[in-house]
Parts: sequence; structure tokens; C-alpha cells
Amino acid sequence: MGRGRGSALGTLARLPWPVALAAGIAGFALLRHGLPAWFADGGGAFGQLFAHGNPFAPLAWLVLAACALASLASFAAARRRRTLLDAQTGLDSVAALGWRDFERLVGEAFRRQGYVVEESGLGGADGGIDLVLRKDDRRTLVQCKQWRRRKVPVNVVREMMGLLVHHRAHAVRIAALGGFSRDAARFAAAKPIALIDGDTLLAMIRGVQATPPGATRVAPGGAPGTPASAPAADRARAAATTAASAAQDDAAPDDPPALAAETTPDCPRCGAAMVSRINRFTAATFWGCASFPACRGTR
Repeated sequence: MGRGRGSALGTLARLPWPVALAAGIAGFALLRHGLPAWFADGGGAFGQLFAHGNPFAPLAWLVLAACALASLASFAAARRRRTLLDAQTGLDSVAALGWRDFERLVGEAFRRQGYVVEESGLGGADGGIDLVLRKDDRRTLVQCKQWRRRKVPVNVVREMMGLLVHHRAHAVRIAALGGFSRDAARFAAAKPIALIDGDTLLAMIRGVQATPPGATRVAPGGAPGTPASAPAADRARAAATTAASAAQDDAAPDDPPALAAETTPDCPRCGAAMVSRINRFTAATFWGCASFPACRGTR
């Protein structure tokens, strides 16, 4: 199920809203004032034409109106993505999204990590390249799989590796709620492929949310307030995930104080997003690869 690129207006709407608005103002100024002045100074037949009025004036207003609409659509889409990400409370809420919103959610999570995100139009409900990330002259291809009760098989990972080579990208990331088969994880090891399962994706979302669900709010008088509301099942799942992580060499809390304010770095080994962790033996904070244990890169 492919998605088309759309019209020029749709392309403008995918740009940041100030860019679309600036393009409209520039186009209006050129058609309303720039071209008439240039032709009038040149004389000749065109000079005579513009001496009696500006035939480009209606077109100038049309360009400005079209770009203003595109800017408004871009602003509304950006606000929707922000609201979509900040509203997530757990894996259940993520799984309840439609596949398009799931892609938007993953894209917004990367966007808040400083990536320029393009909805490539090469994916769809059936898979493919859903997002293209750009950061520090590196290009990363992303596929989003909302499968909750099915693990991503190795052939999907192989296909993405082929797309990486074909498009000459630097890395691949596959986000899948249901996780990955053992063969898929084995194939991705030691390759520029980051496998993001449901728990890792949820940790990434909570790491960039404006107010992570479950965060303690402080009352106006200075006393701790009531924790943000979240379904009991989600809180229990989060607690179980934390307990399971403690069995690894390094525990991985959501927001270690020493690293919460830093910009999330990329893994030096595979290029995947990193999450803040605490060494359970020394209590030291550090950055660990989100693809652990497939990748053991640290900062």
C-alpha cells in the first residue's frame, strides 16, 4: 500500500510552517512588486504593459494564500504529532494507534532527539521505508512495524539491509512492538541495524515526552503532588520491566538525574539511539545502546 508524494502544496505542508509562510511572502513580493519594477525599468512592450497595471497581482495573492494554507496545515500537523507523543501512557495506548499514527509517533520521537524526519512515502501498512532520518550528514532508514503479537522475522531485516545498500544510507532502524525473532537479532548483530522492540520504543518515547506519564508533579506550595495519571496495568508493566532489567549487568531506569538534561547521543558502534542507564554495582550513570544486548555500545 504505497503512498504518493502529493502536490507542490502538499510538499510545502510537510515543511516546517515558518518555511512555507516565508515562501509565500517571498513569492508575493516577487510577483506583486519585484517583477513589475524590473519590467518597467526595462521599457519596451513589457514596460508598456506594466505601466497600466500589474497582471501578476492576482497570481501574487493566490501564491500567498496557498502558502499560508500550507503553513497552517504544517502547524496543525506538528501540533498533532506533539500531542500524539505526549499522550502515550504505555504499550497498550501505542498499540491502539492506526499504522499511520504509529509512524508519526516514531517520527516525532526521533524528531525530538534532533533528527530531521522525512515521511518517505515508500512504506505503508505493508512495510518498506517509512521514515528517513537525517542528522550530522548521516542518513538512516526506518521501518515501523506495529505488530503486537508477532515478531519481526529475519527476512524483513534482510530486506532493510538491502535497502540500506541500494539507497546508500548509513544505518537502518526497525521499530516493532512485538519484538524480533532470534534469527533477526542474530542477523542484525554487528551490522548498522538497530532493532527497537516495544519496551525500548516506550523508553525512548518517555525519554522525550514533555511530561512523562507517572512523573511526580510538584504542587504550588512546594509539596509533591499526585503522580500523573496512568492505567494500573501500564504501571505494573513498567515495574515488571524495571525488575527484569535489574537482572542484566546494567539496570536501565527511565530518567537518571545526571543524564536527563543531556541530548540523547547515538551509539558509537551501531548508530542507534542510546538510553541513560545506571551501573548497579558502582551507581555510575552512563549511556547505553537501546539495542542491548544485540549491541553493547556505551558512552
